[in-house]
Amino acid sequence: MINNSIQWFPGHMHKARKEIEEVIPKIDVIIEVLDARIPYSSNNPLIGQLRKDKPCIKVLNKRDLADPEMTQRWIEHLELEEGVKAIAITTAELTEVKKVMDLCRKLAPHREDMGKNIRTMIMGIPNVGKSTLINALAGRVVAKTGNQPAVTRQQQRINLQNGIVLSDTPGILWPKVENPHSGFRLAATGAVKDTAMDYDEVAFYTVEYLAANYASLLEARYKLEQPLPETEIELMEAIGRSRGCLQAGGRINLHKASEILLNELRDGTLGLITLEKPEMIADEIEAVAIDTERKAQEKAERKAERRKRYLRNKR
Repeated sequence: MINNSIQWFPGHMHKARKEIEEVIPKIDVIIEVLDARIPYSSNNPLIGQLRKDKPCIKVLNKRDLADPEMTQRWIEHLELEEGVKAIAITTAELTEVKKVMDLCRKLAPHREDMGKNIRTMIMGIPNVGKSTLINALAGRVVAKTGNQPAVTRQQQRINLQNGIVLSDTPGILWPKVENPHSGFRLAATGAVKDTAMDYDEVAFYTVEYLAANYASLLEARYKLEQPLPETEIELMEAIGRSRGCLQAGGRINLHKASEILLNELRDGTLGLITLEKPEMIADEIEAVAIDTERKAQEKAERKAERRKRYLRNKR
């Protein structure tokens, strides 16, 4: 059961958006880094608004952690959008990283024809591996990396010395993640700081999806018997029991079990997993639209009721 969505929008991200708006008219190609495990949820709708009709390369990073069949389906889905090319990479493979530069040249051939550098901007939400990709493109350490989101705090321009100039930007989330499913997926993969999430709730959401789509991986990793427990809480208890997360009285420490599940999902120990499918998204968007309309109507009704009370009290 989803009760609330994950929200996290530090002040520096608002500043980053304003700075991007000022620079983007001079950019030839946008490079948006996505997490291959959550291509929809790691796609920031603000980037679509900011780039307008600029050519865009959507880089599905961390493909070595994602379900390869699902990654291919996502590439085909993303390329349905006008002006978008998609590619799946892992920054550990330099041959894959170089394909990003090849795509930049294909999308902005006029710049090379004029003997000018192709001006690119790399964008993405926190913790999708943007800084690691920049360092791989540059062949040297020019961007700070870390296993916590929001390491990059300010823009910088990097001349790759190959006809391409790269503008780096801080990882930005949008002010409110309207889709609660996306909120949980972002938290599960580490796109928001652990202090901004409830481990147990995120793990319950995640394990329910895994049971429906990757049951064999759960069974193998945690030595679970078939059929799997019916509820997410019972399943997390089984995982906790398997990993020795016991408290006094034989009770299961669900928080510890949740940390184990999420950490093993994030580092790939659990297996190659993608947490969303292209066909899921239309229904989720529709549900968000219906919920938004319902909330707006309720707000209008409350406002009208307050006005009625105010008028009655004035008589």
